Amino acid sequence: MSIWQIFVRQFVTLSGYRLVLEGLFNTLIIAIFGLLLGFLLGSLVAVIKTIPSYKKPGVKVFQTIADGYITIFRGTPMVVQLLIIHFVIFPLLNINIKNIIVGSLVVQGVVIEAVIAFALNSGAYIAEIMRGGINSVDKGQLEAGRAVGLSYPKTMVSIVVPQAFKNVLPTLGNEFIALIKETSVASFIAVTDLTKAFQNMANSTYEYIIPYIVLAFCYLILVILITLLVKLMEKRLKKA
Repeated sequence: MSIWQIFVRQFVTLSGYRLVLEGLFNTLIIAIFGLLLGFLLGSLVAVIKTIPSYKKPGVKVFQTIADGYITIFRGTPMVVQLLIIHFVIFPLLNINIKNIIVGSLVVQGVVIEAVIAFALNSGAYIAEIMRGGINSVDKGQLEAGRAVGLSYPKTMVSIVVPQAFKNVLPTLGNEFIALIKETSVASFIAVTDLTKAFQNMANSTYEYIIPYIVLAFCYLILVILITLLVKLMEKRLKKA
């Protein structure tokens, strides 16, 4: 049997494309929403860490909590965090996330759990990325915002954070790429991600060469698209 015949048999005759589409959908949901929620959480943590604690002594408590959060999520493997959240934390808290139906699409509860886990993990890395970005912004920007009557939070959100985002955009792009590739561990909690979809396809026919080569190309294409998107955003922001 030729390579083309094997490809057609696995992806068309045996409807393997359905598994691939399901895996791609779940991978994108986990990566995109994991990054967005991680960015919001990471930005909040970064702002807390950059508040001068000598001006507001109570802030030191939140900064200690933020340091602990970053240490835990950067110091343990993603797969361990995923397993603890799914098998330990959620059962102890009696949390049972149900499937969400959006039109004709169904987002499984385990996919939402994976989104939460990846958001927490990504937020720890993005917090340090954004902290570096905030520190790279001229301190005069913060002082100017305060001088015109803006509060510290308003100044950070409206003036400092947008400039920090522009400075760290390439690094955030790298974080998104890493997140896309890390979603392959989501199968540990029974999520059919892109890797799991191709693995199931290969196991059903015991023909592994074609599925795994196509899998590699799928990830490569996703990374190329993300890279192009980040470059496009950089050009837009430079003109702004």
